[in-house]
Parts: sequence; structure tokens; C-alpha cells
Amino acid sequence: MATIWLGERRRESGELDRRIAQAAAGFAALGLKAGDGVALCLRNDYAFYEAGIGAGRLGVYAVAMNWHYTVDEAAYLLRDSGAKVLVIHADLLAPIREAIPPEVKVLVVAVPPEVRAAYGLSPEACALPEGAIEWDRWLDGFAPHTAPPQPMPSAIIYTSGTTGRPKGVRRPTPTPEQRAAADRVFQRSYGFGGEFDDPAMVVTAIVGPVYHSAPNAHANYAYRMGADVVIMPRFDAEELLRLVERHRITHLNMVPIMFNRLLRLADDVKRRYDLSSLRFVAHAAAPVSPPVKRAMIEWWGPIVNEYYGSTEMSNVAFCTAQEWLAHPGTVGRVVPGAEVRIIDDQGRELPPGEIGEVIGRVHGVGEFAYHADPEKTRRAQKQGLVSPGDVGYFDEDGYLYLCDRSNDMIISGGVNIYPAQIEAQLQRMPEVADCAVFGIPDEEYGEAVCAVVQPQPGCDPTAAEVRSFLRQHVAGYMVPRLVEFLAEPPREDSGKIFKRKLRQPHWEGAGRSI
Repeated sequence: MATIWLGERRRESGELDRRIAQAAAGFAALGLKAGDGVALCLRNDYAFYEAGIGAGRLGVYAVAMNWHYTVDEAAYLLRDSGAKVLVIHADLLAPIREAIPPEVKVLVVAVPPEVRAAYGLSPEACALPEGAIEWDRWLDGFAPHTAPPQPMPSAIIYTSGTTGRPKGVRRPTPTPEQRAAADRVFQRSYGFGGEFDDPAMVVTAIVGPVYHSAPNAHANYAYRMGADVVIMPRFDAEELLRLVERHRITHLNMVPIMFNRLLRLADDVKRRYDLSSLRFVAHAAAPVSPPVKRAMIEWWGPIVNEYYGSTEMSNVAFCTAQEWLAHPGTVGRVVPGAEVRIIDDQGRELPPGEIGEVIGRVHGVGEFAYHADPEKTRRAQKQGLVSPGDVGYFDEDGYLYLCDRSNDMIISGGVNIYPAQIEAQLQRMPEVADCAVFGIPDEEYGEAVCAVVQPQPGCDPTAAEVRSFLRQHVAGYMVPRLVEFLAEPPREDSGKIFKRKLRQPHWEGAGRSI
């Protein structure tokens, strides 16, 4: 029987299964049926499993809701998804209360002490609103649901929306064959199940917010496979090291910004904890700078693996630490069951070494659709594959490299400039912690290159120093015309710097969209 930890508390999977079955009974009593939706606006907590899997027992979709949303964004998601129930932590309710349609039933989860401590929340902020239906009390009013469970659908994940409104990625409820195909993808990506580690011998941790696609999928897969799970309410670098030592964590699923924060720890802190239990660490969701990845491999050993994919096309490529060291910068080779092509603007497949649009998919996992947007779905589908909006190339050995997002490409004086190439070099500058490069309006060239730099703590680089460093590593036309500095740039759910928010002020009033 698996154990799920949250702080000092533990729940055995048998107890959690009972509460999941009670949630299913409660949702059924509210009239929910297969194909309906339950929105989850939750921090990392037991309630994520109870509500999400409980809904799935009825064939009801769990709709992951980003709790950073503004009122307008929350209203859009609830309206667009058609969710009939909202399960939400008490501290998250007040900021979006006016966004909730009157017909949506609201169930309020008391904020556990671990979450309150992690986010520094006051008792007042966590108070249950008068008249609220409290989750635990509501749950206790139902006997466990005993009807045979419906096939569990995938969660509906809303994309981060680099342009316009985010759209919910929805797949039909999988057949047993499609579930098996998806599980083979997860086994490779997360390093357990199937031919890999026995899930009963795995201890993993949820380290990212469960409203984001990768932590959501990892958390659900780990529980379904019977692995022990440690829930981190919020990522903290030293706390992760402490949890690895205490629980003898074996497997982790991370994003590169977490590596940056781990590497910033003092050397004596890094040496303080026993990390010998770690066997498999995976990362995805954002580019990682080669020096950062190399430093993590040197510290944790050749267990730092990478997978590449998207919510729409699933995980299509994989790379071990050894492969990455031999092919620095790659995101891996195409995994069994997947297909990836590089095509030009006319749809022609390009040979190795030539940069083009990445299209791909994992065969057998079922078709995806953007909820209530067939036109956007049609645009994303090309040659029977899916375009995630990335630009890249294969090398002669079949390793895939990403150059950039297609909508991030800068066209300056008719020349295509890929910001990721500039960012990769800029991240080698010792004074730079992170950076984002994008295009801004320019009357002469159409677009000019702008770089936003997050300095390393205690460093104060100048724009001239940044340009001087880059001139040694990139062509002159790629050197930023404008360099700005931000101590804490805005970030997407995945940890990537939110370029759209940085670009927007430059393009307002320019007469062109971003």
C-alpha cells in the first residue's frame, strides 16, 4: 500500500481511495455525469487527488485552474470549460469570487497548515467564507461510491496562451489501448513502470504546481501506479534536499528553474544532505542552459534525464544524461511509438541540419482538441501530426535540437533571428541568472532585438557589458539593441520567463500585434 506524505502527515492509499470514492458519490449526487467538468483551483494538497480522481471515477473531466488567474482569466476558464463544480482552497476564493457563474457549485477546501506555512498565509486569508460548503464536511456526508468506475479521462489543461486566450486541451476518454500507449510514454518520461523501476519501490515527489500539465500528469500517474508520493506545497530548494534525505526519494520530475535555484545554494548546504537514494531525475517544459545542466549532472550524477513534448502531442523525445553530454543542447531522440518531422513553410520535410517547424505526436494515445475551438484545432494539425509551435532541427545522429518558439522568432531587416540562440550564449555570462530575448518595434528594420536580464544575486552588470560579452559569441546583428534588467521577471507556470508580458509594453501603440 502506497503512502502519500504532506509535511508531517501521511495518508495510506487505502484511506485516500475511500475519500476519492466519497467524492465520486458526492459529485454523482450533484448530478454530474460522464463528459461534465469539475474545475480544480487548488494548491498542492490531498484534495487534488480526492477531487480530481473522484471526478474521474464518474468519467467527469478535471479542469486544472491556474490559481494565479485574474478575475477576467478565471471567468473565461469557467465559462469556456463549462465546469459545473469548482473545488477551491479557501484563500483562493475571495480574489476570484465575482468570476464564478451563479450556476457553478462551489466547494471550499480548508487550507492545510503545510500550505499556510509555505505561502505565509494569515489566518484571516484562510478563513472559510460564511455559508461556504466546506470540502471535508461535505465529503463526510457521503458513503463511498460503489458502482464500477468509468474509464478515467485526462485532465483538461489550459495552455499558457503565448498569444490571445489560453485554450483547454481535451482528449476523448481513452480506450484501454490508448491508456496503455499513454502509460508507455509516462514510463519512459518518469523512469518507472513497465520495463523500468517497479512502482512499489519508487518514492517520488510533487514539486511543481498541479495546475500545470507536467506536474499534473506526473502526480496522477504516480498515484495510479502505486508509488509513494511526497507532496511539496511549494518548491523550495533546500526543503527538497531535506525531503530527499528524509523520505529516500528515488524519482523526481522537475523544470529547469528549479535547477537554477538548487545550484544557488551555498556549498555547505549542498553537502549537508544525503541524496544517494536518487535514481532518476527528469526535466522538461522549458529550455535549460548547458552550464546549468552540466553542473546538475556533476552534482547529482548521470541520472538527470530530459523529455520533450507538449500537452497537445504528448512526450515525443527523450535524452539520458550520457546522451546529452555527447550531444550538448539536444532534447533527445524520438521515442518508440512517436513520430517527429521538421518541415519548411511549404510543408516539405527537411533533411538533418536544416531548421524548420517541429511537428509530431505519439501514435495511439488518442486525438486531442482545443475545447470549443475547432478552428484552432485544425490549424495545429499538420500532416496527421501536431504543431506545438517550436522551431528546430535533427542532427545526423537523429538527435532533436530546438531553436525557439515559432512565434518568438524575430525578423529584423528580413533576417530570421532565433532568440533561444542568443539566450543560450547569454546564460553563459557569469553575472546572468536568467534572461529572455524577444523582438521590439523598429522603424528601420521592422524589429530589433531586446534582452531582459535577471542578474545573479550580488551582481550588477551593465548593458554595455552584456553587449560586449555577446559580440564574442554571436553575429553582430544578433546583439540586442536594448538591454533591460529585472531582479524578478514574470514567469509562466513552467518557470519560463513570461515573454508576452515583457514584450507587451513595447508593442502597445505600435499598430501591430505581438
